[in-house]
Amino acid sequence: MVQIERSADLTLVGANGGGWVAPRRTAQPAELEEAPTGLWKPLGAVNGDGLNQSFEEDQESFIPWGLTTPFRKVTTSSERSFSATLWETMRPAVLSLMYKKTIEEMTPDEVTGKLQFAESGTGQPDPRAFIWDVYDGPAIHRYYIPEGEVTNRGDVEHATTAMRGYELTFSAYPDEAGNTIYHSLYVPAAIGGFDS
Repeated sequence: MVQIERSADLTLVGANGGGWVAPRRTAQPAELEEAPTGLWKPLGAVNGDGLNQSFEEDQESFIPWGLTTPFRKVTTSSERSFSATLWETMRPAVLSLMYKKTIEEMTPDEVTGKLQFAESGTGQPDPRAFIWDVYDGPAIHRYYIPEGEVTNRGDVEHATTAMRGYELTFSAYPDEAGNTIYHSLYVPAAIGGFDS
């Protein structure tokens, strides 16, 4: 009988995680095992559906005369995005993403505790840097997006039967090196490390 190799240590369940936002092209922290700080602002609680990573690609097929099957395909567009529903809708960093304002503009007055703002009728680019961490016990997968933007916002439900949340889609754009997402993975040696 064929021996099939399996290792639960090499699986990753998105058991927990978090997101952070910073000004465009902010460098990612050197330490993977610590939460980002400094310019990185936390996005707080994410609903139980967690983080969804999407791949959208278009291809052009080249079918030679006399055949019905392509003998070559060329990718004509390749997009990467993440989506999550952020529940801490009173957090300045979250408000700033939802309404395309700076975090400072969305921070309440320290004396009165009030915040007032207006939504613009003209869309403006709002590039930022993002980090998304996915945790499974001590194992970590970090996604660092130096150039990204909120490109879609879902409906907001205000009801006694639902937590208000901002459903946001974050698109990754190429940075100066032509990269959209940088991946960092950590599997401690104590639980097996990376097995080949």
